[in-house]
Amino acid sequence: MKTDKTDRTKASWRPFFQLIKETKPSKLKIGIALFLSVATTLVSLVIPLFTRDLVDSFTISDISRGQIALLALAFVAQAVAGGLSIYLLNHVGQSIVAALRDRLWKKLLVLPVSYYDNHQTGDTISRMTNDTGVVKSLISEHLSNFFTGVIAIIGSLATLFYLDWQMTLVILIAVPISFAILLPLGRQMYRISKGLQDETASFTAIMSQVLSEIRLVKSSNAEPLEYENGKKGIDNLFRFGVKEGRVQAMIGPLMSFIIMVLLVVIMGYGGMRVSTGALTAGELVAFILYLVQIIMPMGQFTHFFTQLQKAMGATERIIVTLGAEEEDHALGKSVENMEMPIRVEHIHFAYEDGGERILDDVSFTIDPGKVTAIVGPSGSGKTTMFSLLERYYQPQSGEIRLGNEAIQDFTLASWRSKIGYVSQESPLIAGTIRENICYGLSREISEDELKQAAAMAYEDEFIEEFPDGYDTQVGERGVKLSGGQRQRIGIARALLRDPQILMLDEATSSLDSTSEWIVQQALANLMKGRTTLVIAHRLSTVVDADQILFMEKGKITGRGTHAELFSTHAMYREFATQQLRVKEVQPVGKNHGG
Repeated sequence: MKTDKTDRTKASWRPFFQLIKETKPSKLKIGIALFLSVATTLVSLVIPLFTRDLVDSFTISDISRGQIALLALAFVAQAVAGGLSIYLLNHVGQSIVAALRDRLWKKLLVLPVSYYDNHQTGDTISRMTNDTGVVKSLISEHLSNFFTGVIAIIGSLATLFYLDWQMTLVILIAVPISFAILLPLGRQMYRISKGLQDETASFTAIMSQVLSEIRLVKSSNAEPLEYENGKKGIDNLFRFGVKEGRVQAMIGPLMSFIIMVLLVVIMGYGGMRVSTGALTAGELVAFILYLVQIIMPMGQFTHFFTQLQKAMGATERIIVTLGAEEEDHALGKSVENMEMPIRVEHIHFAYEDGGERILDDVSFTIDPGKVTAIVGPSGSGKTTMFSLLERYYQPQSGEIRLGNEAIQDFTLASWRSKIGYVSQESPLIAGTIRENICYGLSREISEDELKQAAAMAYEDEFIEEFPDGYDTQVGERGVKLSGGQRQRIGIARALLRDPQILMLDEATSSLDSTSEWIVQQALANLMKGRTTLVIAHRLSTVVDADQILFMEKGKITGRGTHAELFSTHAMYREFATQQLRVKEVQPVGKNHGG
């Protein structure tokens, strides 16, 4: 059993220290800091010896001015060296945490979409902020005390053995007793800290979700419900905090008790040895001063190991996140020629292995420069097909090809650079209209290019009506703009990217008729000369598409032009009549419902 516990301890310590090592802290700064710590300790070791001589002589007359100057210089040197040592170790600590956060942030940006399907955003944010904050506290606030404490204890014990080895052995009895107390409490603190960090992440996730959807909360009168959900998280955090406080309440008093007993024993035993002449009064005073230099670091060790257990618990999830499979944006070759058909061949896909199949043996061809529309009831797999084309996910079987080459053979960066995507939500970032239109573009966009794209997206008029024009703030997720305005910004963004493949995902389904008409005109400008794939309920381009695919429950049950499907596919005819507002009495191919 002991071996198992030891193995588990090593298993939890090694990844933590390996993680710190991988941040590549400055060895020079650590070396200088440790040298200064050694210097500080050496100075502190001289002071009790000087005090011993002072007590034994009982007179100031025997002390020279040079000795006083040397003592004063020792105090100043100790203060300066100690301050520099603490600053350097703090600087190293901050650089370690900055490197850790940089690595974690870089990792989060290259994790696949499937990772975020299974992890709440707030939980991930908590790993980035709260968990790294615990590591920062350990390194910046406790690590310097640990190093200086180790040096102080080693130096003090060496001097104490020189002064009186018998009394020193009495002190050393307290060491195994202290470890016998700290080790089980440390393991308990590790479990508590791990639970506390998980609960903190969960609570952060709740807050992030509720506050980002505050309009939904208010319109649904869900404030009491969300209060209760948040209250549960607060209560759980309180319980973990109380458990943590309980352990700390045991560690502090127990260590104080050991220290007080040790002081009493040393004073009593030392007084007895002074009375027998085996020890001078000055040596006993020096002994007590050295004992203080040992006791103070012991208290700091208690805090350090407690914080170390918390940091190990906090970083477990960070280590898991850093080890998660990521997208490789550079693997493969660049896309040279997009003027080839895209072939979807026998695609099978489920979001989880063994889960419900979303796409079942889907095959079709997208001809270059043509418009392909995908229609069908909700849940039939239309948007999932778009996600596979964007390479957010990999199919369980089957392949998507550009010409004769699998799209996996191309780099993600070059493949996605060829695609312009306009979705139903038309997501915006908090910032200005200009920043949103130019988002993700590596090249500089001139004012003329910007205005031309805005004009083609039919958004120049409403932008110029704002006092700040293109520098108008859109608010979080674009809440200060209407749905039609957000859509047109998304279209202008796609125009600036100049994609060769255009993907429109129900781009006008949530708009009123006036906004829909304007957005349709903007989309018409965007679609010119581009291979276009459309998911839509009401877009006129569905009727006029070169090819329409009808999907049901993950399968393509019909394909052809509007006229062909309208006459041969019963569900498409019903869909066209209801969703596209096409009356059966109308001549085929004329759409008045756009």
